Amino acid sequence: MGAKHPIEQYEAGTIGAALAESGKLKPDTVAARVDGRLCDLHSSRTGEAPLIPVKLNDEDALEVIRHSTAHVMADAVQRLYPGTKVTIGPSIETGFYYDFDRPEGPFTDQELEAIEAKMTEIIGEGHRFQRDVVTRAEAERVFNELGESYKLELIEAIDEDEPITLYRHGEWLDLCAGPHVPHTRFLKSIKLLSTAGAYWRGDERNKMLSRIYGTAFSNDKALRKHLALIEEAKRRDHRKLGKELDLFSIDDEIGGGLVLWHPRGARVRTIIEDHWRRAHYENGYELVMSPHIGRSRLWETSGHLENYGDSMYAPMEIEGNPYYIKPMNCPFHIGIYRNKLRSYRDLPLRWGELGTVYRHERSGQLHGLLRVRGFTQDDAHLYMRPSQLADEISRLIRFTFSLLGDFGFNELEVRLSTQPEKSIGEQAIWDQSEGALKEGLERENIPYEVDEGEGTFYGPKIDIKIRDALKRLWQCSTIQCDFNLPERFDLSYVGEDSKRHRPVMLHRTILGSMERFFGVLIEHHGGAFPMWLAPEQVTVLTVTDHHRDHAQKVEGLLREQGIRVVSDLRNEKLGAKIREARLSRVPMMAIIGDRELADQGVALRTRKGDQGFLALDAFLERVTEESKPPSAKK
Repeated sequence: MGAKHPIEQYEAGTIGAALAESGKLKPDTVAARVDGRLCDLHSSRTGEAPLIPVKLNDEDALEVIRHSTAHVMADAVQRLYPGTKVTIGPSIETGFYYDFDRPEGPFTDQELEAIEAKMTEIIGEGHRFQRDVVTRAEAERVFNELGESYKLELIEAIDEDEPITLYRHGEWLDLCAGPHVPHTRFLKSIKLLSTAGAYWRGDERNKMLSRIYGTAFSNDKALRKHLALIEEAKRRDHRKLGKELDLFSIDDEIGGGLVLWHPRGARVRTIIEDHWRRAHYENGYELVMSPHIGRSRLWETSGHLENYGDSMYAPMEIEGNPYYIKPMNCPFHIGIYRNKLRSYRDLPLRWGELGTVYRHERSGQLHGLLRVRGFTQDDAHLYMRPSQLADEISRLIRFTFSLLGDFGFNELEVRLSTQPEKSIGEQAIWDQSEGALKEGLERENIPYEVDEGEGTFYGPKIDIKIRDALKRLWQCSTIQCDFNLPERFDLSYVGEDSKRHRPVMLHRTILGSMERFFGVLIEHHGGAFPMWLAPEQVTVLTVTDHHRDHAQKVEGLLREQGIRVVSDLRNEKLGAKIREARLSRVPMMAIIGDRELADQGVALRTRKGDQGFLALDAFLERVTEESKPPSAKK
């Protein structure tokens, strides 16, 4: 490593020089962490905060490596395609991207190969990344001369008191805050992945740009592992499997982002919903239902028109009154609460609904089931006395972990988002709400991280992310305190003192959007749903026509037990039938005929292979037990 990455010489007063003086600067040091912030080694040393070296193979190094690789990619693009303008190129969780404005339009796969080859060439040239702090006038002059109009627009958005920094490697430079690796020789394991369109600044009124996605790692082994995960993700893509398994479709003639549930997909969704309802009743909830539209004054009072108007569809007029299709369910649940005077003895109230809502998503943001325009939210709203808040949050956390576990999601990441700079409500209520959320997490011994200032303007929240089989994180569950809507709608209950008091309100989702959750579920299981969720749990296969009667008997017994069963009684080779059953991801196959003993049993085969010959009563007992969700098994 030392021979490949000799230590750079750093100017006095830089972080690199300070690390060298302290003896902490090793040949594989790419950056440093100062006060929790990543800085490159060319940055100025300010203050007395301790410097923590970031080495090439540290997880922290990935952000720096990827950001630096994005710069090299932009350099390669402009060398190959003169006249292309650069915009922004950040590192992201799985790699990096850069957006370009080029006269030729989108990049092709062949062009990506050429760009990647040019990047390797640039890296081999051995350029040092140089950081320069410049005046606003100097930055504007540089990018004016280069004809980089997007950079000039970015400079205008920088606050007057913020420093402006340029990063250069070789003759190429960019407006950038950094950090970057010391030298291009640290960038060895790179790969360009795909292209896409992206509006400048994410605004569809602006010009469509050409985006290139790529990734980079500190070594080839990590890169190969990541590329293998990408290939596995392609095999598990819910859009691909949804079509292969005949689960759902989206028809452009009907409308983008509007899902058509096919019989097999609708069956799985019904199983999920039935389990959801049963679990909610067992956990002290009552279920409610609400309409799909509401008068405009409802959404004015709730604040949705003011704060979420861009995500709502245009109103329809009914008898001179504008009505909006609902983007959220909460105002309707509040209407139920307000229907009569509530006593402290009534609380807590826990109301859940599988409520379908509609939100105006841009067509470019739609993505299979993961981003749609019409979806069903597993909403619940809880109303309670302030003294009940910590208990309810603790109870909610247990319920959430249990329900997610039933679907195979046992790796969870929890974050607590606290009061933002702009917020409403009394400070005492904020303090009480944050304290209750923390207490609930700590009671259940749940590890969590705090996102300071990332709560909504009306209350703090807990976000629970699930990690799937490919180690990707998905946001599903949220527990959110709200003292804005109880105030807006003047909610109250009569306390022990016979006076009116304001209840605390919790918004809560566990699965989130049913559509999105279903898409994540498909990819997590690769389309091979667990036994209790599978659209068909058992396929009965015959070896020959001689075994039809026994197969029909087994099918009937399974149906009597509530098992979802299909039979393949065709006079075809058994191997062909087994292959078809595997393609449909059926969990169990009951083979009638081979090793049959006086019509008393079946040969059982599962996804894991042959399970041997079982007597009929043992087979039925096993199937019945394995058809239960995890929380209901013995």
